[in-house]
Formats: sequence, structure tokens, C-alpha cells
Amino acid sequence: MKQTYSLDGKVVFVTGGTGSWGHELVRQIIDRYPKVKEVRIYSRGEHKQVEMKEEFQNSPKIKFIIGDVRDKNILRLSMLGSHVLFHLAALKHVPVCENNPWEAVLTNIYGAQNVIETAIENKIEKVIDVSTDKAVEPLNIYGITKACGEKLMINANVNYSHINSHKTKFICIRGGNVLGTNGSVIPLFKKQLQLHNEITITDPTMTRFLMNTKEAIGLIFTSIEQSVGGETFVMNMPAATIETIASVMIKLFGNKGSRIKVIGGRPGEKKHEVLISKNESDSAYVFSEKCYVLLPQLNKKELLRFYGKNKKFVGDEFSSKTTTRLNNYDFEKLLKKESWLFQ
Repeated sequence: MKQTYSLDGKVVFVTGGTGSWGHELVRQIIDRYPKVKEVRIYSRGEHKQVEMKEEFQNSPKIKFIIGDVRDKNILRLSMLGSHVLFHLAALKHVPVCENNPWEAVLTNIYGAQNVIETAIENKIEKVIDVSTDKAVEPLNIYGITKACGEKLMINANVNYSHINSHKTKFICIRGGNVLGTNGSVIPLFKKQLQLHNEITITDPTMTRFLMNTKEAIGLIFTSIEQSVGGETFVMNMPAATIETIASVMIKLFGNKGSRIKVIGGRPGEKKHEVLISKNESDSAYVFSEKCYVLLPQLNKKELLRFYGKNKKFVGDEFSSKTTTRLNNYDFEKLLKKESWLFQ
């Protein structure tokens, strides 16, 4: 299936645009679509906006707006005239969400609903919601709120059809850990080695999905350019054990005296992550070598017209325990592509 949707000539609105994903997304939008009209960064952090503005050398195409997805009025006004929306704003640190559950609800659920309603009001053409493996069979409050956010987004394609005259399309992307993003263990392990020459891990056999930032952003462009509306794109990611990650980080940034200290699991933390659950696998199809596509429970027949001829996903589930496993050599090779890590 080949759909063509370009951001050239469009006004792009990015919630949470000063985060790690947002930085790379904006950079690639500017490079990939030289005729994009404007990119609006909507986020809470004043300092991060100032830093990002300097980083992009005060580009006239990038506009920064202070705002919170919880504030529906400012969100609505800031979105006026936009064509495409990327929803990246979220409270995402698992321990922070566990300790502040209602704050997670306000941002990740209420915020998502505000995005949906204001996008329809502003006649946005496509909304891309970036979700997480934590939303699948969720154990922690972060995952629970992101699972609700996914449902709100995908079901919005059907639930608001009576007022959605402009036919705003809502699409989700689900991925695992992206190297270098805020909250990633990679910069944390590097800092621990520099300060204490020791890495603390919860369980050496724990596994996590891992992907390069540029590859992850590439899937976002797939979702905007080729989506129908109502589907969830799932990144086809390899995984590594925490022991592999720690061992390679010691090789690159430690020395003979570096140690690994096992401290046990944290509240809400899974041993293995899942990107496609057992209950979803029957609705999953191969979209490309890099991703799967997951059809919704509502309006599934409509999307089967577009994806029904694709190969079905094979397996009971897509888990970090059973996916392609990166060994020390593979993971080291992957890390060496991350230039920011060696600065």
C-alpha cells in the first residue's frame, strides 16, 4: 500500500516538542520537507525552548509556544491554522508516575483527550500519537495512562464521527526504548560510571526493546505519509538484556575497577516488555521490515480493506523476551552510531 501525504506547505504542531523525540522529529521534518510552512513547538519548559531555539539558529520556520496539554484553551488557540499534529507530550518516567499517579492521569489521559477535541475543532488533518510498550498489558501507572491514551486516540476515529466533519484521522505509534531519550538507561549508566565507576541494575536477565533514535523517527514519517487512520504502527525492534547493556557501557566508558551492582526491581517495573499482546496478535499484520500494523477493535472491517492482504503477524505475542536478541558485539555496534554519547 502506498499513500502519499507530504508535510510540504503544512503547519505542523508538536506537543512536547522540546523532548528527545521532539528534537529529532523537528530536525528531520526540516530536512525531509524543505517546503514545510511552519513547525510549532508546544511545551511547558521555558529553558528547554530557549536552548532548542539556539540549537536551530532561530529558524524562522520554527515557532515556540509555552503551554500544557492540560490547558485546553491555550492548546486550542495555539493550534489554530495547523494541519498536522504530533502528540509527544507525556509524563513518562515510571517511578515519577508511580509517586504522582494523578499527575500522570492529568497529562497522559486528560491531555490526550484535550488534544483529540481541539484537533477536531481546528480541523487538523492527521494526529499522530506516540505511545510506548509500557501501554501493553500495563503494570505501572505510566503504562495504564498511556494505554488509555491509545484507546482514546484510536477510538476517536469512530466516536466523534458525528462532529468530525473534516474527517480528522488519528493514528498511534507504539515503540520501546529509544537510545538517548530522556529517561534512557544509556546516559544514566554513563553518568554512574563517571561519578562512581559503578552501574546499578535491577535484574541482569531483564530485557528491553532498543532502537536508534533516527530509525524510530523514521517510523513516525511512515505513519504520517502512509496511514489510513485508526491503525497503530508497532516498531519491529530488537532487544537486549540489562546485563548486556551494562557490560558494553563498562567496556566503552569504564575500566578494570568498574562494577555492576544488582539492587532489585523498582515499583511498577516489568521483567520483559511487550509490543503486541496475545490478545492483539490476531489483529496484527506485517507492514514492512521495520514495523507491524495493528488494526483497531472499532471499525476494523474498514481497515481490513487496506491491510487485509498483508501477511499476518506470526506468533502469540511480540515480546522483548522472544524478539531478536542483541549480543554484546551487536549492542556495541549500535551504540557507536550514537554520536551524542561520545561527546
